[in-house]
Amino acid sequence: VGDLHVAFEQLKEKLYREGLFDPAHKKPLPAYPASIALITSGAGAAVRDMIRILGARWPLAKVKVMPVRVQGAEAPPELAGALRYANRWKVAELIIVGRGGGSMEDLWAFNDEGVARAIYESEIPVISAVGHEPDVTIADFVADLRAATPSNGAELAVPDQNDFLDGLAQKQARMARLMEARLK
Repeated sequence: VGDLHVAFEQLKEKLYREGLFDPAHKKPLPAYPASIALITSGAGAAVRDMIRILGARWPLAKVKVMPVRVQGAEAPPELAGALRYANRWKVAELIIVGRGGGSMEDLWAFNDEGVARAIYESEIPVISAVGHEPDVTIADFVADLRAATPSNGAELAVPDQNDFLDGLAQKQARMARLMEARLK
């Protein structure tokens, strides 16, 4: 694990110097995304949680799961490839890339330079939603927004429909009061 920490810090410093973490490069997230791509394992609890939360908060969004491996030697090229594919074919207005928790070794694919560069090059805003609250990966630094967990990533991606509907009801009541006053 000591070697991984050294490799992590070296890559972090290199990418920082190249400007990949620059706040000026961060893209704003769409306020009401019509489509969201989830680049994650198709089989984990994380994807089920994200789909459930997105559906409950903002059912208008189409959710597209782009299943990839999220650990092991094949994971980094699959993650980077899915990010490039999503951009090339404009599959969504927003991307959430991530996985549930694990050891530093389990999360290592999200510390890969190729994955970091694919996130940086993405024209579609990217939320990094990797692991649990204390876990930090290179993907988190490069992404447009870091989420503490995959569930938090889903919460940050979309508004809550109940808050939205309450706001509409308040605006409708205010308009009715103003029209009534005007008519009087």
